Amino acid sequence: MSVCLVLLILLTTPWNPWGRHVAGAFGAPAPLTEDFAPAEIASSVAFQQVVRMPIYVASGVGLLAALWLGFTRVGARLSARILPRVSPWWARVLLGTFAVTLAVRIAVLPFDLWLELARRRSGVSTQSLGGWAADLAMTYAVTFLVTATLVLVMMALIRRYPRRWWMAGSAVAALTVMVGSSIYPVLVEPIYNQFTPMPAGQLRSSLLQLAQRDRVPVEDVLVADASRRTTRLNAYVSGFGPTRRIVVYDTLLAEATPGQVQLIVAHELGHAKHGDVLRGTVVGAVGAGAAVIALALLLDTAWIRRRAGVRSAADPRVVALVLALTALGVQVSMPLQNMISRRVEARADVHALDLSHDPTGYAQTQRWLAVANRSDLTPAPVWFALFSTHPTAPQRIALARSWSHRQGLPRIPAMAAR
Repeated sequence: MSVCLVLLILLTTPWNPWGRHVAGAFGAPAPLTEDFAPAEIASSVAFQQVVRMPIYVASGVGLLAALWLGFTRVGARLSARILPRVSPWWARVLLGTFAVTLAVRIAVLPFDLWLELARRRSGVSTQSLGGWAADLAMTYAVTFLVTATLVLVMMALIRRYPRRWWMAGSAVAALTVMVGSSIYPVLVEPIYNQFTPMPAGQLRSSLLQLAQRDRVPVEDVLVADASRRTTRLNAYVSGFGPTRRIVVYDTLLAEATPGQVQLIVAHELGHAKHGDVLRGTVVGAVGAGAAVIALALLLDTAWIRRRAGVRSAADPRVVALVLALTALGVQVSMPLQNMISRRVEARADVHALDLSHDPTGYAQTQRWLAVANRSDLTPAPVWFALFSTHPTAPQRIALARSWSHRQGLPRIPAMAAR
């Protein structure tokens, strides 16, 4: 399984976004002041200084809380406090999962509130604290439901097949990823946003024509009511097959020109054209299967179980250890996941340029998005590796300039307002 995962990553990741038959680099980003005015740079820096710390601290505290509960006897004791009067093993597993996940959620809550207040002060968040709290509660409920179901299935397999449970477990994990990716757009996304078909008109027609010209089947073009939560601008493609749709934030429709929306959607069509959702789902499914095998090996290690204070992998109190190992695995793999994501996004940028043949317009659109969203223009390398799923705006502008040069077109001029 691990060998299959490595091969899949090597073979499906677009290491060269220009295509396997085209060599060359992205092009070095221009000096920041060439494309961004000092006031725009200052605005980005000020915003990032406000939100960066709570984001990083919340991530670190969540991981440390999970590790503390899982790799000490605290998690087992926490589960034990609510388990003595419960006899069915499945109820013990569910209550243990609830106790551990809630403890981690409570540990992170003050930093989530810090981040939300920072976003409100910066004008990015538009929702009330009550709405924010409701979203947080809903996120926890969905996370708990999925986590508890998977842990319950895992424990059932361990009890039924103590030595070979990982064989069925890896298959279940892979299947869960595949099914989850398919149903997420139609079951989970509507929990957080209302989606309405884009009104008939020139813009909708032009987007559907763009998809048709690109030979990308699209089920629908939807508008998400993101403005009730944020001022940020975005669009994305989700699902595959019959659930594939392009989603545009209503904030983007309110601020962007039709040409800018078309260029952004051209990027999203690049994801659909190259099957990025399906590719990511397959890689994620194989990765989930490999993770279950690794988890089985770790749970079979006596000193890890002793440190966690559990007798065996079938002990209902093992939940904290399972969640800690999972959280650690996710964090360790995050730089690789983000690197792959950035390569995929770069390929979608190239696709948008190939489709639109408008490198200047695309560069200007990326600049406009970065300014409007106050994106981090020059993240520190370590934070870029750990948290950035997209290339920076200067990198994307450099890519557009490189594409323009390859096509023999004039160089895209400096774009900073003077």
